[in-house]
Amino acid sequence: MEPESAMLRIGELSRRLGVSAHVLRAWERRYGVLRPARSEGGYRLYSEADEHRIRVMQQHLARGLSAAEAAQASLRQASASPDSSVAVETLARALEGFDEPSAQDVLDRLLTDFTPETVLRDVVLPYLHELGERWDRGEATVAHEHFATNVVRSRVAALGRGWGRGVGPRALLACPPGELHDIALLAFGVVLYRNGWRVDFLGAATPTPDLIRTAEADPPRFVVLSSPDPARFAGLEPELRRLAGIAPLALGGRGATSKVARDVGARLLAGDPVTEAERLLTST
Repeated sequence: MEPESAMLRIGELSRRLGVSAHVLRAWERRYGVLRPARSEGGYRLYSEADEHRIRVMQQHLARGLSAAEAAQASLRQASASPDSSVAVETLARALEGFDEPSAQDVLDRLLTDFTPETVLRDVVLPYLHELGERWDRGEATVAHEHFATNVVRSRVAALGRGWGRGVGPRALLACPPGELHDIALLAFGVVLYRNGWRVDFLGAATPTPDLIRTAEADPPRFVVLSSPDPARFAGLEPELRRLAGIAPLALGGRGATSKVARDVGARLLAGDPVTEAERLLTST
């Protein structure tokens, strides 16, 4: 789905994607894979949807497709997006009714019709965000939040079954101490796994000494910590710096700030988990 506004100049888009501005303009002209808006000053401005189409195109290129074939595949995938508001509402209705079979049917249909990346980014994660906001306002009970989270988490985890096998680069994923919400991190790992990475998932509330020992025993390509709560990263700077000295470190979730990332020498994953995983894939 196209966002309401386009914000990136061609130079910033080029930097994010690792593709020269010349090549991006050629892909825009030849294949229509970029759909810029115009600023009042006449500059082309690109959206996150444009960025996502190029990242999908890059994935197809890496699998051996020609540029034309990769662009066509990316455009087909972009056009096959669910009506997210309807899908989120349908999933919410089933889960709010404690109707696990109906919720599974909704997810089955979505995963049959669309890629896991699309379902996670456009339906599952927005639903969980909406559920969290309703819980904060007192509009959802603890029972509802626990039920819905457990149903969704089991489906997301199933998408990563066997993700520790293979010979691809390895990522070590964990939530910091006290953080129990790990579905966004699961989604991040699923995207890496579907692109050939191996994933060691330590999950919720991982003690930092255990995380450090695991990283030291077999340094991964990346260590990723995620939390929606800034308090979970507070006071961890010495341990995070030590982790960053073992392997490249990335911090994600709304709790990760540019200041903490900068202070400990980590990469900040500021966007949604699916998009950030795709960015990581094209930058390593």
